[in-house]
Parts: sequence; C-alpha cells; structure tokens
Amino acid sequence: MKKILALHTGGTISMHEDAQGKVVSDVQNPIAQAQFELPPDVFLLSEDIFNLPSPHITPEHMLKLKNRIEFAVEKEDIFGVVITHGTDTLEETAFFLDTTVLSDCPIVLTGAMRSSNELGSDGLYNYLNAIRVASDNQSQGKGVLVVMNDEIHTARFVTKTHTTNVATFRTPTHGPIGLITKSKILFFHQLQEHAKFDIHSVVGSIPIIKAYAGMDGEMFEILANTSMDGLVIEALGSGNLPPKTLIGLQAILEKGIPIVLVSRCFNGVAEPVYGYQGGGANLATMGLIFASGINSQKARLKLLIAMNAKLPMEEIAEFIAE
Repeated sequence: MKKILALHTGGTISMHEDAQGKVVSDVQNPIAQAQFELPPDVFLLSEDIFNLPSPHITPEHMLKLKNRIEFAVEKEDIFGVVITHGTDTLEETAFFLDTTVLSDCPIVLTGAMRSSNELGSDGLYNYLNAIRVASDNQSQGKGVLVVMNDEIHTARFVTKTHTTNVATFRTPTHGPIGLITKSKILFFHQLQEHAKFDIHSVVGSIPIIKAYAGMDGEMFEILANTSMDGLVIEALGSGNLPPKTLIGLQAILEKGIPIVLVSRCFNGVAEPVYGYQGGGANLATMGLIFASGINSQKARLKLLIAMNAKLPMEEIAEFIAE
C-alpha cells in the first residue's frame, strides 16, 4: 500500500459559486471532503495546510510546503505528495518546490478552473488524476509535476496560458511530459537534470519589469535607489532592450545588484545574439544574466533561491543560466 499525502492550500478547487455568481471560499474544503474511489494500492492522508486564494500565496507559504513535504518523506513513510492549489500562482509554487526539495518522492500539483458546484467542475477529476500520477512508480525522480486536464507537465516549463479555459496549463516549446488515460500513466520525455538547493529562508526583494517599445531608463534609475536585491526584466525578442535603458541598467549593476533577463515572448529562449546598442550581446557584456527557457516569475524565484542559498555572484550567474 502506497501512502499519499494530500496537502490542500485553497484556490478555486476548494471554492464554490455563491447565489450572486461569485466564486468564494468555503469554511469546509469540498475537495478534501469528497468521496471517490481511490486506486487500489493507495492510502490517502488529507491535510488542509492553508486555505488561501492563490494570489495570497507567498514564498513563505512555499517554504512551509517544502518543510512539510520533507518531514513527511523522512518521518511518515510517504510515497508521494499531491498539492491542491489555486491556478494563478500554481506554476510558481511548483517551480519553487522543484528547485528546493531534494527528495525523489513524486510531488504533483493540481487545481481547477471551475469551482466545486459549477457546471463542468474539473477539480475532483484533476485531483484523482494527480493521486494516480503521485502513486505511480514511473513518477519517482521526475521532479515536481503539474497535472491538469489529462496532461502531465514539468514544473520547470509549465505556465498558465488562459484565464478561464480548463486546458489553461501548457508547456511552451516542449509540450507536456506525459498523458493520463483511463487506465495508464504515459511518460514520453526525459527530464533535464538541474541544480537544487535546500534553503531555509526566502528573504529578498526582486521586482519584475516588462520591456516595451520606446522604453527609457527612468524606471531603472529609480529602482537603483531602492532596497531591492535583484531585478528580472522581460526583454524584447530573444533578449534585447531599447538603448535608452542602458544608463539606468548600469546604475543598478554598479551597486552589485544582479539583473536577470528573460524574453517576453511566449515561445523560445532568451540568448545574447544581437550586437547593437541594447542588443542581447551588448547586455551580456554589461553583466546581465540570461535565464534561458523560463518565464519571468520563475526566473524571479530562481534568483531568490540562489540568494538564500548564499551563492556567490559567479555561481548565481551559472545557476540562473543553466
């Protein structure tokens, strides 16, 4: 018998639609109370660790989840973990856990786009599929996974792509790592290995700025005079910025504050290609760090993790760029 720990954090999967049509939280989590048939080899432990809409989730909550998972694996003989979570920040929690939990224990996040009493509610179906994946032997060593709408995605690359569609979670460029059928769990891709750090704090201020046509350096000059610890920029194309931003960026770099660059494009990777003023090659020479293949919210968490792991600047750059 495989012991699966279900940690419920709130979100749409734990909410209901009221008489006015607004989606609100329940005192009792309907997904935790639901009765359904488990896989024959599964013993399910259910725990309400939070009851929060996902925009209320912070890195401190993510760290609490990390600590709870590690305790369960070490002390409670847990085979796998399922986390129900609001979809707005689900990918960030998944990425954080994927980069900080050292165990090969299957960890699967899932959620819902329709609350428990809405027509076509997807929560219970996704929850059962997440339990199936977390209890499957193939899931060991696969890193943190996200299960939604019969698909299995890696925490590293998955992102929410639609505000309301049940097929909102997608993996740009790479596609899902696996699929769930009525009777099988199918994995198609091999995961890339990546560094992980057992951190114990999540201290640091790291804003995200999105680039646009005609952008100047004023915002960066303002940020250079704040107490921020790092900065992530969603750059244009493969990693380029308007030339007027450079003076402000230089002011930040001179203070020893790392700047991480990703692309604002949905698909592809950021890389230092163009040599003109503000082009990616020019920015890399200045000292900006390119985070290849992940979005800005994940790059922000990656930089936060690196800082709390107390990595020196050279190792931060290597970790961000891997």
